[in-house]
Amino acid sequence: MTTPHTGDPEIDRALAEMAAQTARFEEVSRRLEETRGRGQSAGGQVVVELRHTGSLAALRIDPRALRLGSQALTDAIVEAFRLAEEDVTGQSYDLAKTMFDT
Repeated sequence: MTTPHTGDPEIDRALAEMAAQTARFEEVSRRLEETRGRGQSAGGQVVVELRHTGSLAALRIDPRALRLGSQALTDAIVEAFRLAEEDVTGQSYDLAKTMFDT
């Protein structure tokens, strides 16, 4: 993106700073869209992946996990989901923080 030049140094500097900040914002936004959080439980038999929005991207249940019983399997899914939420939240926070670190 080319920054326009007005001939006024202060306005040109402000426009250049805005263009740079917009470019950083667009990069952070693009990277945020690609962010996936991951959590696993039951010794890796249950794996959950979440998008940055918190929506489910993937759920993998190893066939051996079916032997856990319904309550233990439910608990394992909830635990993996919680860990994936923590992961995606941390990654999203770190990405957003880069927007303000200059």
